[in-house]
Amino acid sequence: MVDQLPNLGREAEMLASMGMSSIEDLFADIPAEVRMNEPLPLPPPQSEEEILADARRLLGSNVALGERVSFLGAGLYRNYVPASVFQLVTRGEFLTSYTPYQPEVSQGMLQAMWEFQTLISELFGLPVSNLSLYDGSSAAAEALTCCVRVHNRKATQKNTVYVSELTPPDRLSVMRNYCQGAEIDIRFLRHHSDGTLDLKSVEEAAGSCGIYVEQPNPLGILDQTIPQLKSIIGEHTALIVAAQPISLGMIEAPGHYGADIVVGEGQPLGSPITGGGPIYGIFACSKPYLRLMPGRIVGRSIDVDGKVAYCLTLSTREQHIRRHRATSNICTNETLIALMGAMHMALLGPEGLQALAMRNMAACTLAKQQLAGVASISLPHSASHHFNEFVIELPGKASECLAFLDSVGIVGGFDLSTWYPEHDNWMLATFTDQTSAHHIGLLVEHLAHWASSQEVVA
Repeated sequence: MVDQLPNLGREAEMLASMGMSSIEDLFADIPAEVRMNEPLPLPPPQSEEEILADARRLLGSNVALGERVSFLGAGLYRNYVPASVFQLVTRGEFLTSYTPYQPEVSQGMLQAMWEFQTLISELFGLPVSNLSLYDGSSAAAEALTCCVRVHNRKATQKNTVYVSELTPPDRLSVMRNYCQGAEIDIRFLRHHSDGTLDLKSVEEAAGSCGIYVEQPNPLGILDQTIPQLKSIIGEHTALIVAAQPISLGMIEAPGHYGADIVVGEGQPLGSPITGGGPIYGIFACSKPYLRLMPGRIVGRSIDVDGKVAYCLTLSTREQHIRRHRATSNICTNETLIALMGAMHMALLGPEGLQALAMRNMAACTLAKQQLAGVASISLPHSASHHFNEFVIELPGKASECLAFLDSVGIVGGFDLSTWYPEHDNWMLATFTDQTSAHHIGLLVEHLAHWASSQEVVA
C-alpha cells in the first residue's frame, strides 16, 4: 500500500518517528475482518452538471414531513414556526457568529444569548439557565452527573441516581455513556400499569443523589403524581424533570413544584424537524447547582461607564479552566438553533405560547374522543390526562398498521415496540397545532378500516 501513496519520503519519515515501517503497521490494531482492502466502490468522476442532476434525483425521492398527514412525534414535534424566525436567524450577525470570547466586540450576540437564558428561566420556573446543550438526551445525562457533584457528600445512596423505567432506550444509552466513566450507578423508578409512577419506588430513591422523570412521560401521560415527588425525596436528593417546552404554555412549570433541575428537548421551539437535527438541549436549575452545572452562561452587569454589559461568566467547561477541574466536556453548544427558539418564544409572547399549547392539546383531545369510538382498537390510558400524544392499542402489530397507513399517504405514529418490545401492538400517536380536524378524521377512517380487516383475518 505504501508505494501507492504520494510523497513517500514524508510518509516514511512520519512512520519512522512512530517506530513503524508501513501503513499496515499503523492500522495493525484494526481487526483484519473489518478492513476494506479493495478499492472504494465509487462511481467515476462527474462534471458539475452531472453531480447536480444526481443530487436533484436523490433529493426528489424524499418526502417532506409537511407534505403528508403525519402523527409521528415521540420526542420531536412539528409546530408552526413563524417565517420571521428564519429571516432573522440568517442575518450575518447571528449566522456567522462564533463563541464570543471578546465581549467588547460581541455585545449584540451576547445579549441575544442572555435573552434566551431569561426566556427559558421564566418558562421552566427556575432562576438559572445555561446557553443550551447538544440535545435533550445530553441535557438529561448532564443533569444526572450534575446532581451527583452537588449531593454526593450528603447522599446515603452515594453515586446513585434513579431514572424512570419508561425512559426511551436512546436517551438511556446517552445517560449510561455519561455515567459509566463517573462510576454513577443508575437504578430505575417503577411505574404502575396505568403509566403513572409507583410512589413506593420513589420512596426507595430518597437519599440518592437524584431522580429523573419526564412530564409528559414517554407514553404521553401527564402524571399528576410528579408535583408530589420533591416532598417524598427531600432536599438532599435532586428532582430532575424533563419537560416538553410547548406544554408549559398550559401546565405548571416544574420549578414551581420543587424541581431542582429541568431539562428538555428544545426542538419544538424554533426548530423544524430536519432529518433529526440540528436540535438543542435545554438545561435550567436552582442556585445550589449554578457553579456545578455544565456548559456556559452569559451574565449581565454594568461597566465602568454605567452601561449594561454582557459577557460569558461562570464558564466551567474544559477549554476555559484546567481540564481536570471542568464539570463537563461539553465543548460547544447549539447557539444558533437555541436563538431560533428564543426568537420563536419572543414572537409568541406568553399569550401566544398558551395558544400554541392549547392548539396541541385540543387536537389531542379531539383525536382521543373520536378514536374511542373505533371498534377493535383501545386507548389503554384513556383515563389519564395527555398533552399532545397518547397510546393506541391495536388488534395487530403496530409495524403492520404503520405500513398500511403509509400505503394510503399517512405518516402514522411511533411503533412503541422500538422502545418496549413487549408492546408490539402499541402505537404512540402525536397531534400538534399542524393537525387539523380533517387529518384526525382521515386517521380514524383508515384505522377503523385496518382494524376491521384484522378481525376478518383472525
